[in-house]
Amino acid sequence: MKKVGVIANSKRPHAADVFERLVHKADKLGWSLFADQASAKHLPSATVIDFNQFASTVDVLLSMGGDGTVLFCAKLLEGATVPILGINLGSLGFLTAVSEDNLEEALDALQSEHCTSAARMVATCAVVHDGNTGPALRVLNDAVIGFGGSSRIVTLDLTIDGEPISSFACDGLIVSTPAGSTGHALSTGGPILQPGTNAFGINLICPHTLSNRPLVIPGSSIIEISVKASHKALILSVDGQDVEELSPGDIVRITRSEKPAFFLYPPDYSYFSVLRQKLHWRGSNL
Repeated sequence: MKKVGVIANSKRPHAADVFERLVHKADKLGWSLFADQASAKHLPSATVIDFNQFASTVDVLLSMGGDGTVLFCAKLLEGATVPILGINLGSLGFLTAVSEDNLEEALDALQSEHCTSAARMVATCAVVHDGNTGPALRVLNDAVIGFGGSSRIVTLDLTIDGEPISSFACDGLIVSTPAGSTGHALSTGGPILQPGTNAFGINLICPHTLSNRPLVIPGSSIIEISVKASHKALILSVDGQDVEELSPGDIVRITRSEKPAFFLYPPDYSYFSVLRQKLHWRGSNL
């Protein structure tokens, strides 16, 4: 009997119908469902557990919502080897692997162990303030320095593996994992990194130079961004959540985590098919 965890975003369209289908299928497959209190309201047969119990209780975690729900699930697992199967209650996302229309087929593949498991690179981010290093934060998508309450530029010093790269006048900076390369980094002109790539992407936000280009560096690198000058409140955001206000002299240090996140994909999943769909790649009509 599989112990299947469920974290759900019930505000998505048709969510109630999808939850009903999940309960029916889980009962048919002989699964035990475990859910947080909010999700369990829509899954009457599920056992309610706290968020910090999922990593030690379930065999697999179903993320039912959008990419934001996947990010939340990855965070609460805190490096545990429990795999996540992302089910999108809407259009297919970059982090979710299954559309709601294919729910039953995906669960059958999970039961028969035909799903593919893949480890995805996760970063660790910490702020050094006055020589003191703060708590390490897990980063599945990206760490973003910027989004202050003023239009005035900031100056950031970038160092990679101890070598000073340059000092940049800009609105901010993004360090993304391969999973996060299709997020904020993509909107700033960054490259798309295939999820299995062991690399970081570094993009400036509105740099005050036409010569700037995004960087792709090895995942083994140590990245340090120093706040050299800022006339506005500078915010560090991790996976879309504001976590700390930065001041001149602060250093944001980013490295690859030793504990990746694990994801499941159905047999017919294609990352490049998702790219074609989401980015509207149509090719040339010759």
